[in-house]
Amino acid sequence: MTETGPLDNMLAQMEQAREYVDIDDGIFERLKYPERTLSVSLPVRMDDGSVEVFDAYRCQFDGARGPFKGGIRFHPTVSEEEVQALAGWMTWKTALVDLPFGGAKGGIICQPKELSQSEIEQLTRRYTEGIRRIIGPDTDIPAPDVNTNPRTMAWIMDTYSVYQGYAVPEIVTGKPLEVGGTAGRVEATGRGVTIITEETFEYLGTDVAQADVAIQGFGNVGSVTARLLHERGANVVAVSDVTGAVYDPSGLDVPDVSAYVENNDGRLEGYPDAEFITNDDLLTLDVDALIPAAIEDVITVDVADRLEADVVVEAANGPTTFDAAAVLRDRDVPVVPDILANAGGVIVSYLEWVQNSQQYSWELEEVNRDLEARLTEAFDEMLAAYEGKDIPDLRTAAYTIALERTADAHEYRGLFP
Repeated sequence: MTETGPLDNMLAQMEQAREYVDIDDGIFERLKYPERTLSVSLPVRMDDGSVEVFDAYRCQFDGARGPFKGGIRFHPTVSEEEVQALAGWMTWKTALVDLPFGGAKGGIICQPKELSQSEIEQLTRRYTEGIRRIIGPDTDIPAPDVNTNPRTMAWIMDTYSVYQGYAVPEIVTGKPLEVGGTAGRVEATGRGVTIITEETFEYLGTDVAQADVAIQGFGNVGSVTARLLHERGANVVAVSDVTGAVYDPSGLDVPDVSAYVENNDGRLEGYPDAEFITNDDLLTLDVDALIPAAIEDVITVDVADRLEADVVVEAANGPTTFDAAAVLRDRDVPVVPDILANAGGVIVSYLEWVQNSQQYSWELEEVNRDLEARLTEAFDEMLAAYEGKDIPDLRTAAYTIALERTADAHEYRGLFP
């Protein structure tokens, strides 16, 4: 088997679902292509007085169901192909959880850990100026992603608002509360992963309080997921970051691990109260659930052959290659797809956007209640499609729902001119 990139992976997932959903051939062909991808060059004056030029992108994949929605990531692996794949996944994600959005994604090729706070701010503001012609509160609403956070969103909001001449909080979601953010947004993706993991355990007849869980990635999503599952009684036996993984078969003290990371420049390296193993070792632990929560393409065919988890819950976008997914399907290892498992972030982003548009905020309990209701409904719809249409795996079932909803929007809107 030959491993492919994220865009080929996403397109192959679409093709696999094609036979289980009734979509006009012309509309399906349209669904395979992004509407537009903007490439921008960002000159930034560095702290030492030199000027460095960064490459960046914003892809708007499909807007048939509403304004484009998707995060912005700062990472050295960002590419045009990657943002197109991620924008496609956002399209299917928003359709699956039935939000009135299309899908978009953006990214800047950079290594944030090598940049100062001032340089990151200048880079963010320059990027906002570069893409402001195609974004807007009713057009395309960015959000945080890998290596971006509420402060980054505040800089984007401020830059866009300066050009408009008035405050436009609804231009981005994931903002600080003080400038229009919503309670619960920072932990929304991790909370959503936790909800879906619990629903999956219930479906498989596994008691969450007796379950062993390994989480690859300990950033915002992975750390929140670890904390919430730990609070629910799950045995979080391993977590990891770029430095490696920490492992304790009797269960990690997740609050202690989090406190260590916070005081260790955000790194797990050197944690004294657990065994240090490799990321590859973590991915092949014998656990009830493996939760990849970092970047795409970490579960390859080689990993899938050796994987011992009872179920994979995809907290990251595209963590399982198409060929690896086929291996897991043949081995009867269920995979809960990313377009459902990590949809908590975009759901609460939608709630933040609605609150900004209404100039009215909701309490945390209401936000979390809405998040859980939307996710559990989407989970039940995926299971109904999986069981009712004799579909081979959960991902394909999820795609049939997302593709049908997006195709219906295109059918009703027609093709102009």
